[in-house]
This record gives sequence, C-alpha cells and structure tokens, in this order.
Amino acid sequence: MMSDESLNQHYVADALSTFRAYKKLAEKALDQISEEEFFVTLDQESNSIAVIMKHIAGNMISRWTNFLNSDGEKQDRNRDMEFVIDSETNIATLMAYWERGWSCLFTALEPLRPEDFQKKVLIRGEEHSIIQAMNRQMTHYAYHIGQIVYLAKHFRSSKWTSLSIPRNRSAEFNRYLEQGNRKV
Repeated sequence: MMSDESLNQHYVADALSTFRAYKKLAEKALDQISEEEFFVTLDQESNSIAVIMKHIAGNMISRWTNFLNSDGEKQDRNRDMEFVIDSETNIATLMAYWERGWSCLFTALEPLRPEDFQKKVLIRGEEHSIIQAMNRQMTHYAYHIGQIVYLAKHFRSSKWTSLSIPRNRSAEFNRYLEQGNRKV
C-alpha cells in the first residue's frame, strides 16, 4: 500500500509530466502556424491564439508565484488586459511571456515536499488543497490548449500534421504498439 507521502510524490510527478505534455502539445501546434495566424480571430467573440496564450501565461504567473503563501489571484494581475493585444505585442514578447508563465508553474511545483500537502492555498479567497489547486489549473490549461490546437488545425486545414494518431491510421498505430514501440 502506498503511503500518503509517496502518493503525493507520485501525484506531483504525474502532474508535472501532464503539464509538460500540454505545453509540448500547444507548442507543436504553434510550430505549424504563421506569425499572422497567432493574431487571427474567427469572429468578434472569439479569442486569437495570442490572446489565449497571454491569458494562460497571466493565469500561471498569478497562480504559481508564491504559490504556497499568497492568494493565487494576485493584486497586480489585470486579467481583462490578458484579452487585449496591443501594438507592442509580437511573437517574441508573446513567447517570452508564455515561457515566463510555464517557468512560474514548474518553479512552484518541482520543489513541493510531502509536508506541503498539509497546507491549504487560496484562489480568489477560496481554500484549496494542493491537489485541488493543481487539478483546477490543469483542467483550465487543458481547456485553453485544446482551443489553441483547434485553431491551429483550422488554419492549417489539409496541411495539418497530426499531433496524435492521424485520422484513419488507428490500426497502423496499434500494430506499431504491438511491435513493442511504447514511446510515442
């Protein structure tokens, strides 16, 4: 039977692996689009990929900075501005902000110790266990990364390179796995 300590360590390792996989998924989609497509909106109510990235990064910076000791909704966060792309925003500044957000996440989670799981963290004044806070953010980022992938795929259309098992190629993929190829 697994102790609470080893269960917590296993959970953090799995969560970090999942967060890294989401980041990689988004970046593989981003690699397929043009610089202009980062900023395209499908209609007035839609967000561009750049806006989604800016929002994810802003959320990460707020949630994961001083994670164990301050509310995850920082006083200096201007969430509404995450949905605005100004004339100063370019791919370089966007990618730097994106990396800053992910860095905050990994810096907060990698050093977690078993005793940290006894603590409660606040998000907008609401108490969360460490696992609840991590799950809340993981589902939030998965939601938005799905949007990024969907938009990138829309822009590439028939030129899209699949990020998982290509359509109508499941049987081929299963044969590949049967041959002992587990790393994909």
